[in-house]
Amino acid sequence: MLGPIFQRELLTIPRSGNHYVTRAAYLASLWVIAVTAWLALLGWTRSATLGETARFGSLLFWVLTNVQLALFLFFSALTSASSIAKEKDRRTFVLLLMTDMSDAEIVLGKILGSMLPILVLQLASVPVLMLLMLLGGIGLEQILQVVLITAATTYAAGSLGGLVALWRERTFQALALTVLFLVSYIALAMLPSVLPGWLVGENVDLLRRIQQSIEPFTALSGVHASLWNPQVGLAEAYVFATVLFGLGLLLNLIGMWKLRVWNPSGEPIIQRETPEEAVDREAGLGDDVKEKESLRTSVHAAPGAVREVVGNPILWREIATRAYGRRPILVKIAYLFVLALICYRVLLPLTGPAQRELFTDEERGQLAAIGLLSVGVLSLLLVTAQATTAITSERDTGALDLLLVTDLSAQEFIFGKILGILYNTKEYLLPPLLLVGAYAYYKCLAIPPRGHPELQASMNAVAMVCVLAALLVLMAFALVLGIHVALRTPNSQVAIIHTLSTIFFLTVGTLICIALILINRRFEYQWGSFIFFLIAGIGGLWYVLSGDRPTAALSWASWFCPLAVLYSIMTILVGKPGTRESADPVIPALVISLAFGFAIAAMLVPLLSEFDVAMGRTSGGAD
Repeated sequence: MLGPIFQRELLTIPRSGNHYVTRAAYLASLWVIAVTAWLALLGWTRSATLGETARFGSLLFWVLTNVQLALFLFFSALTSASSIAKEKDRRTFVLLLMTDMSDAEIVLGKILGSMLPILVLQLASVPVLMLLMLLGGIGLEQILQVVLITAATTYAAGSLGGLVALWRERTFQALALTVLFLVSYIALAMLPSVLPGWLVGENVDLLRRIQQSIEPFTALSGVHASLWNPQVGLAEAYVFATVLFGLGLLLNLIGMWKLRVWNPSGEPIIQRETPEEAVDREAGLGDDVKEKESLRTSVHAAPGAVREVVGNPILWREIATRAYGRRPILVKIAYLFVLALICYRVLLPLTGPAQRELFTDEERGQLAAIGLLSVGVLSLLLVTAQATTAITSERDTGALDLLLVTDLSAQEFIFGKILGILYNTKEYLLPPLLLVGAYAYYKCLAIPPRGHPELQASMNAVAMVCVLAALLVLMAFALVLGIHVALRTPNSQVAIIHTLSTIFFLTVGTLICIALILINRRFEYQWGSFIFFLIAGIGGLWYVLSGDRPTAALSWASWFCPLAVLYSIMTILVGKPGTRESADPVIPALVISLAFGFAIAAMLVPLLSEFDVAMGRTSGGAD
């Protein structure tokens, strides 16, 4: 029913060794999270009672389902979008339109075929959730509802990514708009919970039910809170699943309807003269060399006025041409819209004296962390996507090989790309930095020790400098990572997934570690699990950075970065246990800057000094 595209994915995916490695690694990660939660809550020092086991089962169910939902929401959308965008960059999507396949077979085949690996992971996690019933605290009905919520969210997110990729002609626009639409949807769906009371009035229960019917994390929290509610005709989880499945189906129908309207993308097809026609026309011009040269220019140049290339041609192309598609302003407008929603949520309680008195220092610090984390992660993902697609789009269109055989030096190529990416992403780089300044102004970055409020201003100033330095280094790392991986990975879709996954796991993995530490501060019982997380982080980063051409510097960088992140978490969260005082941010910021700065140098120096060797086009040493 779904056509040959889906059938091909169904037959070829199990043949890949990565399919089994990914499935085993995912289940092992869930098991390690379970062991870590057990150590954090109970430990090995005594036997747990039945009540403690039931509480642990409920806690572990909450942790695992939230982690799963975040992973599947992110990867289903980006995998679907990158699958279609890769076909369009390689100009093979037009070939699909020329076959006798129907619009439904093309759209559903690409979207559902790209989500098959994620569906396998979800099915593999169901037995794990079923085993949690042995601990107590949860029921079969809750597990069924969670599976439906996750499946509906995955389907809707993948359908959104596929629709955006069908709409836009460039990979960066498809990826960026997919992420921004997802974030804006979640922010808008959660907006009723942050509206002021005078605006909500007596509609609190109605807005809560609406939010629980359209927002995945709120629906999941409803499952965790209670079992089947007999006062409601259908459980809210089933209502949510119906709404999201219906939304995904609607997005698929729109994609089928607009498939041949949006594709081909509408870019002008320039009709060139055949060599025979050119020779005939030149023969009638006699010996007028200037007129012949003018004719050649008119035949082989693009239509319109001739533009003069100024300075570095790579940088000129990044800035002065439509290298990333038409109407890139759509991405920036969507980003500003999402930024406004986040700032409304996290800055409104801090803007006036009346609002500030309603929150303690800890609560204001939590709001600052939520806002900075949301905007920072979003900016890092967009910068990484821009950097990766700056190379993959060149490769897929065949332009990269042409650039590499010109007389451009490695320095011109790399620095032209870096400066062009910085120019095109300036709207994504500045908001996190400005947000740090706003938090420092409102004294939300550091909490002084008890009895010393006069230290708050100076502590916030120091914290602002440290956070700004760490943010700048992480942004530079995300930019260089995208270029490095895209140049060394022939498959564009794999390069995009690797780079975005690195940034995603760098942030989400850190959040998981923070949550596990905050559950119970008995950190000494959690060393075994954190060592596993550390080894997994080192191995994953080494695989992404090194690939099939490892170097000593890249291997060291793979060790330094996860260790630096773990050290910073421990220093900030566990450095001063039992106190309200903020830990000193100078040493963690310095460690983060040195570790990721070394990783940047390990990626950048070979590209600038030994470009052909770093690209794998030749070998060094005796050769």
